[in-house]
Amino acid sequence: QAGAVRIANHARNGRSTRTFMEEGRWQALLDGVKPGDYVLIQFGHNDQSIEKPDRYTPEADYRANLSRFVADVRARRATPILLTPVARRRFDDEGRILNSHGAYPDIVRAVAVEQQVALIDMQKRSEAVLQEAGPERSKEMFLWLAPNTHPNYPNGVGDNTHFSPIGAQRMAVEFATGLRALKLPLAKRLLPAAPH
Repeated sequence: QAGAVRIANHARNGRSTRTFMEEGRWQALLDGVKPGDYVLIQFGHNDQSIEKPDRYTPEADYRANLSRFVADVRARRATPILLTPVARRRFDDEGRILNSHGAYPDIVRAVAVEQQVALIDMQKRSEAVLQEAGPERSKEMFLWLAPNTHPNYPNGVGDNTHFSPIGAQRMAVEFATGLRALKLPLAKRLLPAAPH
């Protein structure tokens, strides 16, 4: 229908920029890109996982991969939007949120400046949300479940990386706010902001 936005979600868990290309997922995404489309590009969680060689991507390669993604999208007369990775739930002993992605978010910011690409800084936005919530209240935004409260996690779980439905919705609000701030034509398609 007129004015509708079609979303094609190509995200897959555990993928880095490197493995996303190696598995043919980037090419599959590009094959569906048409002039006028927007492509949201957000990596970093898995690229920086040096302890996981199956997905780790060194900083220089990460930068090169992001630059390639931007060029590939633009070659199809579409608009890339870069996003920094969202924060993990990690606090210091004084209750201050910690950067858990090292230099990787700064690489995204640098590529955005160098290539003049729209950027939504989800790291800064998510860190602010988690800092406001604090170490205890922020648990409700992640997969923190007591034993015998969810059939998928009979022994319970304390996951500081993956969001609960509450956290995912809160991050979606942050994304939408960031998109509105960019003043791209796509932002006009967003529904009015709901209170949170």
